[in-house]
Amino acid sequence: MKLSDFDFELPEDLIATRPAVPRSSARLLVADGDAFHDQHVTDLTKWLRPGDRLVLNDTRVIPARLAGVRVRNSAQGRVEAKIEVTLLEPRGDGTWSALIKPLRKLKEGETVTFSDALSATLEGVADGQGHLRFNCEGDDFDAALNAAGAMPLPPYIAGKRAADAQDKTDYQTVWARHAGAVAAPTASLHFDEPLLDALKKAGVTFTHVTLHVGAGTFLPVKVDDISDHKMHAEWGQVSMQAAQEIAATKAAGGRVIPVGTTALRLIETAGRGGTIQPWEGDTDIFITPGFEFQVADALMTNFHLPKSTLMMLVSALIGPERVRRIYDHAIAHKYRFFSYGDASLLIPMSQTRG
Repeated sequence: MKLSDFDFELPEDLIATRPAVPRSSARLLVADGDAFHDQHVTDLTKWLRPGDRLVLNDTRVIPARLAGVRVRNSAQGRVEAKIEVTLLEPRGDGTWSALIKPLRKLKEGETVTFSDALSATLEGVADGQGHLRFNCEGDDFDAALNAAGAMPLPPYIAGKRAADAQDKTDYQTVWARHAGAVAAPTASLHFDEPLLDALKKAGVTFTHVTLHVGAGTFLPVKVDDISDHKMHAEWGQVSMQAAQEIAATKAAGGRVIPVGTTALRLIETAGRGGTIQPWEGDTDIFITPGFEFQVADALMTNFHLPKSTLMMLVSALIGPERVRRIYDHAIAHKYRFFSYGDASLLIPMSQTRG
């Protein structure tokens, strides 16, 4: 298929820059068979059945955006340069790969100071990314980063406003546990404790998995033939308990519904053999139309960017033509798009109520 098959025109004013308050008051477009239902996230209790299982990504977003200063002594005296850093992922040698702006103003061996407690030295450069070694690690690093860093808002939000203190709450799920993501599993941002309690009372169960969402989730697809696209890799884990819970739900006839494309990609990676198994490692699974789903029965997800790999994923689940109609409906009815926007519940024809 061609990249243009996944394109659409989105009015700029439909890009959300703040989430709904409260979280669960966001709108929810339910695509059930050929019918579309304009709902709210709190209405999930009407659409999920006793015995259904939601799969939740419990990654924690780190405040990966840092502003610092590089100091250099020159013939003219002390010279300072402002340096912006966005952390991408830890490397095996103890350094972090990072985007550095402007990279040309930082030489290998030079140090950037972000706060009294946090600084980093540039140890190398590869593929346009810097390799930074911080002055502390473990809990000390976490504390210093939390104090100095800002949330790494997606480009389409960051281009409209700077991250602020509210984003440290808004851009984090209520069940976030394992630090390592530089982007949020955004469909999960719609859940709050009252909604989780209501779903439990309705007989819905939950399984936690971990996929550390990387900055590559925002990389554009640059090839016309999507089969030529190289997917970015992200680290994930499906525990033995998680695999057993999901398998038990499938065996009992319940539906397994990942919340977000990250959870879906992970459980389908763990289910490549035909049944869900414990799994840990880097996944670069690329889900496009024609993909045979082994685990996911439906999907809750936000509305995605045109020509993105996530548009390809939802098209694989429910069909390209159906996705086009869903997005036409969402735009006509002014749903809010992208990370802080509204949500959809996508139910394939095979799982509809009939």
